[in-house]
Amino acid sequence: MLALRSGLRTALAPRALTPQVCSPFATGPRQSDGTLYEFRTYSLKPSKTNAFLQNFQKYVHLRTAHSEMIGYWTVEFGGKINRVFHIWKYDNFAHRTAVRKALAKDKEWQEQFLISNLAFMDEQEVEITYLVPWCKIRTPPKEGVYELATFQMKPGGPALWGDAFKRAINAHVELGYSTLVGVFHTEYGALNRVHVLWWNDSADSRAAGRHWSHEDPRVVAAVRESVNYLESQQNMFLIPTSFSPLK
Repeated sequence: MLALRSGLRTALAPRALTPQVCSPFATGPRQSDGTLYEFRTYSLKPSKTNAFLQNFQKYVHLRTAHSEMIGYWTVEFGGKINRVFHIWKYDNFAHRTAVRKALAKDKEWQEQFLISNLAFMDEQEVEITYLVPWCKIRTPPKEGVYELATFQMKPGGPALWGDAFKRAINAHVELGYSTLVGVFHTEYGALNRVHVLWWNDSADSRAAGRHWSHEDPRVVAAVRESVNYLESQQNMFLIPTSFSPLK
């Protein structure tokens, strides 16, 4: 009996906690402030694209009165065209919910823009993302063009591929041919997906910089490590609209 009790005490004794492996994607500001970024992509009817953009420019102040718009772009090439892509910032999910409820009750927004322009849209896609803790949104030095590069990583999360991905991004940043605007990790949408938003002077300067980077041994080494965790990637070339905060 004494031996049994001793065994029970041993079994029920508090166990030492296993140290957690933390990734730079999963620690830092994401936990402390909850700020999220909503990516919205609309596919528009080709004959109505210009009308949609003109109407949004006219009434954008009604929408931005409710929450902050980071940027608004048209898709020039990279997949489907006649699309617009925009990013909205929210303090947390409760903030987003409150904004959506307020928009539903905003008669001016509903009547002046939304109801009449819904017919111009074919599809809507929404993703919720977090800005990775090691990156802050940067404002480009002047007007230019943008590239949204999307990486579908292998399942396992940032604990598996986060460090290698960060090194690959920083290797490109250090060359200075392109300006990093932000790196976003998807929370809702396709999981294990990372979006990287870049700014360039022009499409030609971007092409020249890419050629340069492919010949740099530092970039080649970093990318070779990161692609071990990569399943697919794609990109879009984006033109900022006249009413986009990011130009």
